[in-house]
Amino acid sequence: MELELLKKLVSIPSRFGEEDKISNFIGSFLEEHGLSVEYQEVEGFGSNVISRIKGKRLTVVLNGHMDTVGLGSGWTRNPWGELDGDRFYGLGSADMKGGLAALMAAFVEASYLPRRKRPTVLFTAVVDEEGYSRGAWKLIEENKVKDANLVLIAEPTGENLMLGARGRYVIRLRVRGKKAHAARPENGINAIEEMSKLLAFLPRIKTKKHVRLGSGSYCTLYAHGEADGLSVPEEAEAIVDRHVVIGEDWERVVGELRKAAEKVGMRGELEISKFPRPTPEMLPYLVRENNRFVSMMSRIHSILWGRTPEKIYGKSVGDFNYFGTYLGVPTIVFGPIGGNWHGADEWVSVSSVERVKGTYLEFLRVLGSGKRLAELVEMKDYVPS
Repeated sequence: MELELLKKLVSIPSRFGEEDKISNFIGSFLEEHGLSVEYQEVEGFGSNVISRIKGKRLTVVLNGHMDTVGLGSGWTRNPWGELDGDRFYGLGSADMKGGLAALMAAFVEASYLPRRKRPTVLFTAVVDEEGYSRGAWKLIEENKVKDANLVLIAEPTGENLMLGARGRYVIRLRVRGKKAHAARPENGINAIEEMSKLLAFLPRIKTKKHVRLGSGSYCTLYAHGEADGLSVPEEAEAIVDRHVVIGEDWERVVGELRKAAEKVGMRGELEISKFPRPTPEMLPYLVRENNRFVSMMSRIHSILWGRTPEKIYGKSVGDFNYFGTYLGVPTIVFGPIGGNWHGADEWVSVSSVERVKGTYLEFLRVLGSGKRLAELVEMKDYVPS
C-alpha cells in the first residue's frame, strides 16, 4: 500500500499554496477505506485533511505535510516519479511524501485493529509546511488536536528519532544615516557602510550553546540600500535569520545585536524588529531522551529491524516546532532514508518507507495492548503484516 501511495502522491504537483488536488486525493483515499474525513480550509492554501479512529486511553496524532517546494533545475530523473532499484525519485519524495505514504498506510491498517487493541489515532495531513506552517498552526488554533498526548511526524530522519529542534527568528534591521553630497561623504552618515559593519560582525556574536540542540546562529538573507543621485545613502535594510536554542529569546537577540552595533562603532539610528509573518514564531523544543514513548519506539524499531535508531536533533525548523511548543506535548520526528530534498533528483528509499510504516503500525499496536511488546520479543522471525 505504501509504495503505491508514494507513487500517487509524488505524481500530484503540490507546491505550497497549490495543495487542493493532493488534499482531495488523500481525503478520497481514506474515505474509500471506510474512514470519515474532515477538510479544514486554510485560506489560499487548500485544506488540511483530518481523520480519526477511536481507541482506548491515549490519543496519538500522526502528522505529515502535503506540500513541496517548487521544481528547480538540474533534474536527470522524472520529478513526478521514477523507480530505480530501492530508490524512488521525485519532487517531494523524501520531504515528505515517503513519510506521508507510510503514515497513511499505517493509519489505514490501524483502523482494521479492534478498538480495544489500539489508541485513539488522529491522522492529519497539512498544507504550507514549506512556507509559514499555516496548516499546522490552524490545527492548533482551532483545537483540532487539543486532546493529543503525543505527536508523531514522518519527516525524513534516516530512520532515527529526532527529539527536538532549534527555533528561529527572522529579523529586520534598518539603519538611518545622514544624507550629504557623495563628494563630501564626511558630512554624512552612510547607512550602507554602517549596516555592513554590523552584518560583517554577525558570525562573531557569541550565541548560547545547548547540550542537545547545539548553538544558535546568524545568517544574512537580504541587504539593500541605495543613494538618491550623487548622495550619501541615508537608509539601508537587511533581513537576518537567527536560529535559536532553548534559553535564547527575543530580548536576548535584540540585546546582543545592540551590543554588537556598539562594538563595531556603528553610527546612525538602528531599528530592530521581527519580520512580519502570518503565524507565530517558531520556538525551540526538546523531548527527553528517557521519555517512555521514545524508549518504546526505539525498542520496537530495534526488535523489528535489528537496529537501534539514533537520537538526533534538528538544526532548522518545521511544523514540529508548533506541536512541541504551542501544543506542548511530546513531539517525535521519525521518517525514512532519503536525499537531495529541495534539490534535483530528490529520492527516498522504498524499503525504508516500508520499515517506517511497520514501525509506526507496531507502535500503535503496542500502545493498544500491553502484551504486544512481549509478543514481539518472543517472535524471532517476525515479519510485519
